Amino acid sequence: MSDKQIRTINPLTEDVIATYSLMSDEEAAATVSACHEAFLEWRLRSLEDRAGVIAAIGQELRDSKEEFAALMTREVGKLIGDSRSEVDLVAAICDYTAKQGPAVLADEERSADGATAYVAHAPIGVVYGIQPWNFPAYQAVRYSIASLMAGNGVLLKHAESCTGSGLFLRDLYERAGLPKGLFGVLLISHEQSDTVIENDLVRAVTLTGSDKAGRAVAAKAGALVKKTVLELGSNDAYLVLDDADIDLAVETCVAGRIYNNGQTCVNAKRFIVTDRNHEAFVEAYVEKFRAIAMGDPTDEKTALGPLVSKAQRDKLHEQVEESVAKGARVLVGGQVPDRTGWFYPATVLVDVAPGQPAYDDELFGPAASIIRAKDDEDAMQIANDSRYGLGGGIFSRDVERARELAAKHFDTGMIFINTFDVASPDLPFGGVKTSGYGREHGPEGLKEFVNVKSIKIGTTAK
Repeated sequence: MSDKQIRTINPLTEDVIATYSLMSDEEAAATVSACHEAFLEWRLRSLEDRAGVIAAIGQELRDSKEEFAALMTREVGKLIGDSRSEVDLVAAICDYTAKQGPAVLADEERSADGATAYVAHAPIGVVYGIQPWNFPAYQAVRYSIASLMAGNGVLLKHAESCTGSGLFLRDLYERAGLPKGLFGVLLISHEQSDTVIENDLVRAVTLTGSDKAGRAVAAKAGALVKKTVLELGSNDAYLVLDDADIDLAVETCVAGRIYNNGQTCVNAKRFIVTDRNHEAFVEAYVEKFRAIAMGDPTDEKTALGPLVSKAQRDKLHEQVEESVAKGARVLVGGQVPDRTGWFYPATVLVDVAPGQPAYDDELFGPAASIIRAKDDEDAMQIANDSRYGLGGGIFSRDVERARELAAKHFDTGMIFINTFDVASPDLPFGGVKTSGYGREHGPEGLKEFVNVKSIKIGTTAK
């Protein structure tokens, strides 16, 4: 064991939950090797056999929901209801994968120049995932279940804040019947992580995190010609067009901003409201945000829990203060409360403009940026005026027009019309620009980490 340690800390109480030793370089390498050895057998099992194990994992997740939810809330401060919903979501991902995976990944027969041909979807080997803390179960399940269905081995470097959740998931997978070692959890430093990427047994890397981290990992993997899938956050814009239902827009945009304590890559973050609706939207939005009380995330009645860490809370406050210094105004919130726990109040910023963090960057917490647009066309231009492109939304009574705007003009990977959502097992998840590339979920996600083989059969000579 290494003498370096990881501590998990409860964001509500600021007390240490558990202490873990980092792996030595030798232990990390042994975990990679064990994953590869398990993969060599797993890859030969039928699609139906793999699906059976994944279905069992889904059931084990449901059976362990209360224990897992309580652990996630303790480690990262999620509302207990959100933690339970997260377990429901990952169980649904397992259900979808077990049901659809065998058909999606089956050989496809094709005709090529009159000859019989097949397209096979073979596993590529060990897939290394580097994941963040905001969804301790979902982030790890999202890539691992698809990779396991494809026949790959999987490694996880989870965020230090939710180390216990990563280990819990490994043990849960194995209880459900996954071969030991096939899902390996690495307790390692960033420097050791680079060594894992360099390991010849690792064939691909997926990361969810900041665009800075994504660039570093992509550069490292690209130099070794290893495939990557990256999901790098966003400052998702929600457009409130001239013909929007304002009551629906306000209700949805409030919920979309504070979901998961505002710490979600696809949270609604920038609210671009046309002149016609701006005053009414701001007034109603501020009223609802002012009523959001902070509290104990284990209490079912709490609407807003603490942020994951002091560093995260302080960064958000610095972004708010810098935005104000550059011309934004705070209508509610914006002050760090004097209390135990890493809380930040529901905060509304207006007069948000280019050059401010509230306009240009991702505010990872319960701070909403409201931006005035002249009209619908201007609103779309402002929405696309971002280096990010993960998700976004449109509020309009003309659904067909909104759909056309979403399909032809909104430069993001996911768009929600008159609603807010996080993820669906059957719809691809991912973005463009510096929000990353590649897709997870749906048939597209099942095929991200496979070797698509072309097999052509010639006529036998007589």
